[in-house]
This record gives sequence, structure tokens and C-alpha cells, in this order.
Amino acid sequence: MAGKSFARLARFAMVMTALSCVSAAPAFARLSVIDDIVPDYTPADTLDGNYLAAIIAGASRDTSAAAIFFHEALKDDPRNVDLRERAFVAFLANGSMPEAIATARDIARGDRNNGLAQLVLGVDALQRKQYTSARRFFDRGGRGRAADITATLLNAWSWAGSKNFPEALGTVDNLSGESIYNVFRDFHAGLIATYLGSARQGEERLAAAYAAEGTTLRVVDAYGRVLSQRGKQDEAKAVYERFDKLLPRHPVVHYALAELAAGRKLSPLITTPQQGAAEVLYGLGAAGNGQGDEIAGLIYLNLALHLDPENALASMTRGDILVRLKQYEAAIVAFDKVPVKSPLRIGADVQIAGALNTLERQDDAIAFLTRVLERQPDNIDALSALGGIQQARKLYAESAKTYTRAIDLVGTPDVGHWMLFYFRGVAYERAKEWAKAEADLKKALELGSETIGSDRALILNYLGYSWIDRNENMDEAFEMLKRAAELKPRDGYIADSLAWAYYKLGRYDDAVRELERAIELKPSESVVNDHLGDAYWRVGRRIEAVFQWNHARDLNPEPEELPKILDKIKNGLPDEKDTGVRKMQNGKLIKAETEADAAKKANSEKSPK
Repeated sequence: MAGKSFARLARFAMVMTALSCVSAAPAFARLSVIDDIVPDYTPADTLDGNYLAAIIAGASRDTSAAAIFFHEALKDDPRNVDLRERAFVAFLANGSMPEAIATARDIARGDRNNGLAQLVLGVDALQRKQYTSARRFFDRGGRGRAADITATLLNAWSWAGSKNFPEALGTVDNLSGESIYNVFRDFHAGLIATYLGSARQGEERLAAAYAAEGTTLRVVDAYGRVLSQRGKQDEAKAVYERFDKLLPRHPVVHYALAELAAGRKLSPLITTPQQGAAEVLYGLGAAGNGQGDEIAGLIYLNLALHLDPENALASMTRGDILVRLKQYEAAIVAFDKVPVKSPLRIGADVQIAGALNTLERQDDAIAFLTRVLERQPDNIDALSALGGIQQARKLYAESAKTYTRAIDLVGTPDVGHWMLFYFRGVAYERAKEWAKAEADLKKALELGSETIGSDRALILNYLGYSWIDRNENMDEAFEMLKRAAELKPRDGYIADSLAWAYYKLGRYDDAVRELERAIELKPSESVVNDHLGDAYWRVGRRIEAVFQWNHARDLNPEPEELPKILDKIKNGLPDEKDTGVRKMQNGKLIKAETEADAAKKANSEKSPK
């Protein structure tokens, strides 16, 4: 199905853009988001009311609301142990660090074995450069696999803070057992050695981490930086270039390569013990995020940001988690904490605009990206995001112009630019400039070969459906839609497109089968219900057809489709002989003869030879 659900397409565009963003130069002036973005929660008047509201918010994983309501409840019943522990976790998950630290002290006074409280107190002590106190807290809190690795690495960084090289490296080297420990061990040993002044030993340990985990950005960046510090610029460049082939145009890599090309040495990844400890917590938070444990991931990331508020990756990852939890206002605040000088800032700005778009604040998103582009007019990522949101706002002509600006900046396009042509093609099609749309969709198909995997189904679906709907290139379009369905068998829109191809070819039983499958995948899509009504009518299931059309009418169809649906509800479909659909006959596709065709044929037969 094409031309029906462009808010979704715009969101997909921004997600894909954020994953492959190219940052020519970071912005150097913070672009504030809308002041009223964070919702204002009003506390209840009673302890029970605040407690129940906090529990509901926690179950919904609304960290902001849970923290606010638990805070109010705890004021009314500060000695309640269960309430205090629930509030503690809520404060940590929300990043309410003053409340979390104060609550950790209360918990630790009554329960010295509470590992999470000891961890929080240790992190706070390390942040305040009280390294001996930090080690005491970490030693009390280390129990279990995750706690042991956390306490060990944080202890090592506290020894680095105390400038004790042997104890710092010796503590790191206590990690043993599972193979993943080896990477953590060598990575942090290399960072500590570099921080304490031994770049040679830092290079050796980071080289070991790189050999084991050369596809991890943080390892690549740390190793490339220490090579640059050691004057090995060509080797550093080669490290980044190898990663660039795996994940092209990542902004961190792009920035490093630009610095090396300019003849500048890269700064070390870590310059303070607080940054090093934050790196430990960021790594654990990112790992938890990947495993689907969002609340634990948020806790680690918030602790990392308490130690190092400028950690861009921690803020980006925190924002990503909040988006996944559908906490879009909080995500905007998280993304806006990415430092303006960071290569990741443009990705954060794109994500902010995407969250505004999801909140149906498209005009705010457009205004925000317009301000970004005033400072970085040649940024392809911001242009692509703006074009996507303009499509969501149904500003199709403006969207096409924006994508044209991005395409003009590309020069010679490669496989990584297929989305620009695809989405400009979508904009042209919606603006009723089919010739331009068709050319762009074909170009996207050319660039987006099988190497892009299942994403190729998007192009096949849009172009194939458009041809089918226009009664053009029917055979080729049908094969394209079958391939799209193979690539994305659980995509309801593609199932609808293939079903509509069957319908246009006169294969109504096949159309019914595919549309019933599509309706299971997308039961609330007006166009799928409308198509199923058409198919039911053609196979003689007319009561069911009218039911589906009524359902389509109630599901907010496109304005231009509503009159057609109402007419079908009242009058049904015209006889098949009036439609000119193609049908199968003796294994070949033929076009059904319309009344106009028949009249023309009759007149031809009457005319003299």
C-alpha cells in the first residue's frame, strides 16, 4: 500500500537518518527546545493518592511521573521502608540524583548490605573526589556478576584518582572468568594507563581490546585516539576507516577522520577519573539497553551522567531508551543534554525533531529543524529529517524541495543515499508529480540493491503499488510486490499492496485471502478495510463488504477517499465489465472488455473495410 500512511514513513525516515547520520560540523550554539515540553504533574492531596499514582506511573514506566508522586508520598511517610526503596529506584531511573543520593543514605543507615545504595553513595563520593570513601562503598556493594564487575572497575578508577598506578591496573586485572571480562579489562586498563601517563602501555592494552572487539565504536575510538597521541596518525586513520566500512558515516568516526586529515592529534578519550568511571557505567547501561532491561539501563546511565554530564553517548542512549518507553517529553530533555560541540549533537537534534513529530507537534519540529539548518545549512541529516516531517504535515511540495537540497549536497550518490531518493519520490507522488516520483523511486531501487536487506521492500512496495494503482507495468509490479512480501512477510501494508495487485488482476479469491491476512496485521487501517470490502463484493460476500466499508469510513480515511467509501456503502461497486480490470485467461493476463471497448469494437465491425 502506498500513499496512505506518511506519518509512519516520516518517522521511519528520521530513525534511519539518526542511525546513519553524517555531521559535517557540530553546532556551537545550543538550540533550546520548547519550554513547556515537560508535563506538569499535579500531586494528589493524600498519601494514598500519591502512592497509587506512583505505582501506576511505575507500571507504565513513566519515570518522571513516578519520581514526582513517590517524592510526595515519601514526604508524608518517610519511615516506610517499602515506600522508601520504591522511591529510591524511581529517583534513580528518572535521574533525580539529589533525591536518590539522600534516599541512599537513609537506606544505608538501616541496611548496610543494600548493594544499590552502596553503589550510589560510592559514585557520589567518586564524583566529589573522595576516592578512599568511594572504595569503601564499592567494596560493600559488590555481590553477584554485574555488581562484581561494576565494583571492580569503579574501584580501579578510584585508585587512578588517587594516582596509584599499580593498584589501579592490579584491580582491573583482577577481572577474570568470562571472555567478555577480557574486553572490559583491557579496555579500562588501556584507558587508565593512558590517563596516568603511560600512553605506550595504554596502546598495548587497547590494542588487545581492539583485537577482540574491533567492531565496537567505543573501543575503536579509544584505540584510534591513543594511536594518534603516540604520533601514529596513519595507523589511527586506518582504524577509523575500517570501522567506516562497517558503519559508514558515523559522526564520531567522521569527526576523527576530519581531525586526522587536518593534521591534528586526537585528544584522549578519558581525561579525568570521573570520566573513566562514567565510561564503566555507560558501558553497563548500554549493554542493559540492548538486552531490553530499560530501567536498569536508565539507572546506570543516570549514574554515568552524574559523574560526567558531558558524556554525549550516555545522553543519546538515555534518550533512545526513553523513546522506546514512549516517554517522548523526557527523551527530548535527554537529547538536549548532548553537548553542542559533540559530533553527536546533530543526531540529537534529529531525534528531538522526531519526538516532537511523534507528539504531533509537527510545526514545532519544523521550526526547530529550521533553526538547526540556519546554523548548518549543508547538513544532510537535518535536511532529511525536515523533509520527513514536512511529509507528515502533508507539505509535499516543500518536502520535495528539502530532499532536493539534500540530494544536491550528496554529489555522486551511493547505496547509503537510497532513502533520499525514496522519500523525495514519495513527496512527488503525493504532490501528484508522477513522472518525477517514478524516476526517483527507480533511482532508489537502483541504489538500494539486495545489500540493504528487508528495507528494499519499502521501495518495491511503493513503486509496485503505484504502478498497480495506475494500471501500468502490471506484470513487473506484481513480481515486485511478491518480492516485497517475501522480504517483509509480517508487514500489513505490503500484504495489502500484494492483495490489491491480485484484485486489480481480477484474482479476487487470492485478493480476499491476502486482505484477510493484512487485516489481521493492520486491523485499524482504513484503506485495508476499504480494500477488503471491495474484494468481498467481487466474490459475492456483499453484506460483509458493506460492513468493511462502514468500518473503513469510521477509521479516519484520507479526505479524498471518504466520498468514494460513502458511495460504495450506498451503491456498491459497478459491474466488473465497467472496470476494465485485467484477468487471467489461459495462463495469460488480459484486460477485461469495458462497455466503451465493446461499443468501439462494434462500430469498427460495422465500418466498411
